[in-house]
Amino acid sequence: MSLLTQLNEDLKTAMKARNKMDLTVVRSLKAAVMNEQIELGHDLTPDEEVAVVSRGLKQRRESLSEFENAGREDLIADTKAEIEVVSRYMPEQMSAEEVTKVVKETAEAVGATSKGDFGKLMGAVMPKVKGKADGKLVNQAVKDLLA
Repeated sequence: MSLLTQLNEDLKTAMKARNKMDLTVVRSLKAAVMNEQIELGHDLTPDEEVAVVSRGLKQRRESLSEFENAGREDLIADTKAEIEVVSRYMPEQMSAEEVTKVVKETAEAVGATSKGDFGKLMGAVMPKVKGKADGKLVNQAVKDLLA
């Protein structure tokens, strides 16, 4: 089932249940997916769908960080709830151990051994873990390996 189909089904369910939080978040995700389709001019591939959902999740996490820094308790709870809803549409995330394993294997494959190889290693690792691991986690794993 495509992401757009899943979003439409969840939209109907949220409407029937009168769940305003789910309804708002699913509508925004659906709009983002449809805007991406229009921009690219074709139906999205699964990788492109994951990229759209990842962007939405990243935006909400950044907002959560800003709200926490500003002490906005009223917005923190809502943003956490939005993150939970968006996370439902993400593929299962890799653990830190799995990310470290992928980083080590890729480092051996590309011959990365020093801090100067950081960009080369990140460029090789990110396509392998795209949508399955947080970029900050990958960045830290690469830094730890090359340190």
